[in-house]
Amino acid sequence: MTRSIKRIVICTGGGDAPGLNAVIRAVVLASANRGWECYGIHDGFNGILFPERYPEGGVFRLTRERVRGIAHLGGTILGTTNRGNPLHYPTRMPDGNMGEVDRSGEILDYFATQELDALVSVGGDGSLTIADALHKRGLRVVGVPKTIDNDLDKTVTTFGFDTAVSFATECLDRLHSTAESHQRVLVVEVMGRYAGWIALHSGIAGNAHTILLPEIPFDLDKVVQQIRARDDDGHLYSLVVVAEGAIPLEGDLEIAAAAQAGHEQRLGGMGEHVAKELEQRTGKQARVVVLGHLLRGGSPTSFDRIAALRFGAAAVRALDQGLSGVMVALASPNVNFVPLAEVAGRMKAVPLDGDTVQTARDLGICLGD
Repeated sequence: MTRSIKRIVICTGGGDAPGLNAVIRAVVLASANRGWECYGIHDGFNGILFPERYPEGGVFRLTRERVRGIAHLGGTILGTTNRGNPLHYPTRMPDGNMGEVDRSGEILDYFATQELDALVSVGGDGSLTIADALHKRGLRVVGVPKTIDNDLDKTVTTFGFDTAVSFATECLDRLHSTAESHQRVLVVEVMGRYAGWIALHSGIAGNAHTILLPEIPFDLDKVVQQIRARDDDGHLYSLVVVAEGAIPLEGDLEIAAAAQAGHEQRLGGMGEHVAKELEQRTGKQARVVVLGHLLRGGSPTSFDRIAALRFGAAAVRALDQGLSGVMVALASPNVNFVPLAEVAGRMKAVPLDGDTVQTARDLGICLGD
């Protein structure tokens, strides 16, 4: 029989996102209101794997006072990492080359020896895949979906996405005037990895003229036609939003850094590629703006704050109800629970038959096809 919960742990892994601190606060308060103690792990699981790095210890008590006034702050008071996957931890092997080892057993041993009852794992697909593996090895786990990319399955949205889209939209609003003043093509590259949610939503909201998504291999000739048509109509500038994972019809991804032991490949450079090609083909000046990590920072929007607080509180409710191996998910208007196994390793791409893509087409936005 599973013993009752007295002490739970929360960790934040992967890239940071606005709303992480709101989740932490909700988990701590919801736990305290049940008489549970709550602890946080520094930098994903590194606080357990390398406790000597942290003066206060790699795992530390989270009290009401510790989380007071943090819900509106960006980042995470726990720290995070996308290079600390305990299932595939990068390690120098005896032959001198870098390899990967499974250190998840150290995580499980720590929970057992410290009498910690459950884990709330906040993260994207990588973190939730780790959470699912730990659950299958006997740890009581609840996942919370976090990513600005909005590419996690089984949830309407993830917290961090709305803030990223709002900032990208504001940038596009500002770029219209300078692009028009100089009669230029401005190419704006946004994050999103292999899904085009940020590009599509910010591009529509920010009145972009072209949006290039990973889900639709693009033909630059179609973009050139759009730009020339605008010129013929007397609109001598164009804004092109490019998702970092966009792919040319005849080409491949732009890779900023190749995959290495312990972390995946890093995308980047497609905006620069598109800008150079458009300048050559249209004869117009083209400039590129890469929003990059600006999309991750800053204070969360009210939507993301509420979503994060709801998710954090729901994670504690799930544990209180005896659930494990589940992720809290937004299924409007409520938050529900879905098995981690149905989320881990899966990506939610932009549906090409959805009304948001159709809205872009109805507005006359070029999608590169």
